[in-house]
Amino acid sequence: MLPERGPDGRTSARARLFGTRAAWTAVGDGEFFCPGCGGDRNYQRLTGRRRFTVLGVPVLPRGACAPTVECAACRRHFGTDVLDHPTTTRFSAMLRDAVHTVALAVLAAGGACSRAALETAAAGVRAAGIEECTEEQLAALVEALEADTGRFTGEPCVAGLSIELHEALDPLAPHLAGPGREAILLQGARIALADGPYTPAERDALATVGAALTICSDDVGRLLAAARTPS
Repeated sequence: MLPERGPDGRTSARARLFGTRAAWTAVGDGEFFCPGCGGDRNYQRLTGRRRFTVLGVPVLPRGACAPTVECAACRRHFGTDVLDHPTTTRFSAMLRDAVHTVALAVLAAGGACSRAALETAAAGVRAAGIEECTEEQLAALVEALEADTGRFTGEPCVAGLSIELHEALDPLAPHLAGPGREAILLQGARIALADGPYTPAERDALATVGAALTICSDDVGRLLAAARTPS
């Protein structure tokens, strides 16, 4: 409650006598991305109750406060929806997982036997932060994936692979700007094009990637066509 001020800007006598104060109780803690600090910080989750005060002394309850998140660094309070935003560490892990999953999906669609496609995929995965990734590891993972699903390289994106793409990309998409979502799709397109034109199975896999990234089908088609044009 803001203090009442008179015409001269001074706090009124009534505001000094009466007011409302919140009493907070910590009910949890953790790490979050603080919008005030602009980085990962520790937080406390708080519940509270308002009380009417006289001369600063709480005398009457005024109801519950909305649950609040308090940053341990800047002490600012935020709504609990701030916890929906991943921390910087978590976001980086989500991005690495997304790039890796897209690479496997595109390779499984048609490029697992191509050294050029494997090299392009491995380079993209390493750039995303999985520095130990090799062409041999990706080829082995695709082989294991095919054995597990019973599909063969060059077949359309099956339900299991589509589910994996959505599991990796759906949580990430809301936190990526348009250019970031397009960059992931274009990385997949470069893998598909490394050994020649898109195959129908590669287009199907990339269409699934675009849908999971909430890129409309028209934009997916535009981006895939643009990727075929040398820069």
